Amino acid sequence: MKRPLIFLVLAATAAVAHAQPSVDAFGKCLADNTSGKDRKDLARWLFVAMGAHPEMKAISSINPSAPEDSSRVSGALFNRLIIEACPKEAKAAVDAVGPIAFQSAFAVLGQLAMQELMTDKNVNTSMGLLQKYVDNAKVQSVFTGK
Repeated sequence: MKRPLIFLVLAATAAVAHAQPSVDAFGKCLADNTSGKDRKDLARWLFVAMGAHPEMKAISSINPSAPEDSSRVSGALFNRLIIEACPKEAKAAVDAVGPIAFQSAFAVLGQLAMQELMTDKNVNTSMGLLQKYVDNAKVQSVFTGK
């Protein structure tokens, strides 16, 4: 029971944190100081980390060196962003809302990484498969009342 309550508190805090100008500036700084390659490296690290979940292992084939390799690359990116590119923005955001500022600011970077991955034709094709299993008429009726 504690876990859902903590999740709700963190989610609410993240929403408040994101509304802070200093957190927005931090997120913008992260976005402005990363390349498409950087964002794909971050997405790779997230994919590898999620692939470690027991339910994901059955559907993913991750090279045994990938966790260490992707963590090293993403750690270097994190260091560069926080220590060199955005130290003032990071400090201002944390001073304003606390450590939750990192979650909110890096969410912006994660959204950019996702947008870049979604431009790939193969990703779009795979994501589009969902449409075969959605009942559009029933979904539409939720919004139209028909």
